[in-house]
Amino acid sequence: MSQSQLSRHLTLLQATAINMTDMVGIGPFVVLSVVAEIMHGPWFLYAWIAGALLSFIDAMVWSELGTTFPEAGGSYNFLKESFGPRTGKLMSFLFVWQTMIQAPLVIASAAIGFAQYTMYLYPLGFWETKAVSGAVIILIVFLLYRNIETIGKISVTLWIGVLVTMIWIICGGIAQGHFLEPIKHINDGLELNMAFAAALGAASVKSVYSYLGYYNVCHLGGEIIAPQKNIPRSMLISIAGIAVLYLCMNISVASVLPLSQIEQSKFVISEFIQQLAGPTAAMIATVLILWIAFASVFSATLGYSRIPYAAAKDGAFFKIFARLHPTKNFPYISLLFLGGVAFVFSMFFKLKEVITAILAMRIMVQFIGQAIGLLVLNKRKGRSFVKWRMPFYPIPVILAILIWIAIFCSTGYMMLAGMAVTALGILIYFVKNKISAGH
Repeated sequence: MSQSQLSRHLTLLQATAINMTDMVGIGPFVVLSVVAEIMHGPWFLYAWIAGALLSFIDAMVWSELGTTFPEAGGSYNFLKESFGPRTGKLMSFLFVWQTMIQAPLVIASAAIGFAQYTMYLYPLGFWETKAVSGAVIILIVFLLYRNIETIGKISVTLWIGVLVTMIWIICGGIAQGHFLEPIKHINDGLELNMAFAAALGAASVKSVYSYLGYYNVCHLGGEIIAPQKNIPRSMLISIAGIAVLYLCMNISVASVLPLSQIEQSKFVISEFIQQLAGPTAAMIATVLILWIAFASVFSATLGYSRIPYAAAKDGAFFKIFARLHPTKNFPYISLLFLGGVAFVFSMFFKLKEVITAILAMRIMVQFIGQAIGLLVLNKRKGRSFVKWRMPFYPIPVILAILIWIAIFCSTGYMMLAGMAVTALGILIYFVKNKISAGH
């Protein structure tokens, strides 16, 4: 079977909906307080602006690669093709290797966040919280166990819920009449020194997590209609839309709640709505946030399930992952495996640990590796080879590499975990090749 057996049915609207639902998730609602606490001042908005700028710059790298290699698996193909036959095999193997660990972490993070936010509605004990996060993952796998046309329609429905919730939060702050106050005071007491730079770096680790997912469409490259046009458009529209929504949401909350309350709150949006419209409205807002968290797990799991499939089709990963469902035409073994590992992770980890671990594991191979790969590809094949060309090349690529290095360093001790996972992957790759050569 070839990748052409995945059918191209996802439209620009559906691709954008999948990206945006993946990006929003539980992230901004949980991370809003964490960013405010790290920055500890009205300038916490800069961390959200930094996240948007990095996403825009990095999306240019993804756009060049995504339009040139529009197939299932995204980064797997990009790394394999960019670095050439020999190094490409190692880099693409490392990507699949770390995906088998970090993709379930991403899915688990949204499920853990879902369970945490449920506690605003109903107090849960430790094991009850774990039961909720596990049940979310099981339900997601059940919903994704169908063809891509149906999934595209489900994605748009979930996306509408995301937009309605964000707009309600923003309009609530505007109606209060002090919406512009946080912007007027954004620089109050700000000192541009090393302490600010360190805080911005640490806060950006969290804010960038809330933007991740703008490239989800690249993992579904084999199922997008007119990929040369729709892959860059869906990414850039998603980032622009989400950046505006995140900034307006943060400004809205900061215009109503005092900064000290924002920094300490576990349910900041629910408390914000309660102050504006009372406890019943806060309950409704909490249910909508849970809707968004659920939508995010749905979208992320969909995209990740295509990566082991693409590698297995290529003969670079275990053959069992290449199986498509006999009637519904989707990689069901890959979906079931990632869902199973995510279920286990959701039982053992805490949200803050998971967020930092996700970034530390991804940055080296996927983000930095991919950007370097694009430079190598352009040198090997020439600029005319890529199907979409970024403005001011190679400046955005070099900027992306430098910013990702800075964020990688800001992940602290998790940086060592990321390096250890990569080193172990390299060892396994060479052992696997030696065993294969022996046969």
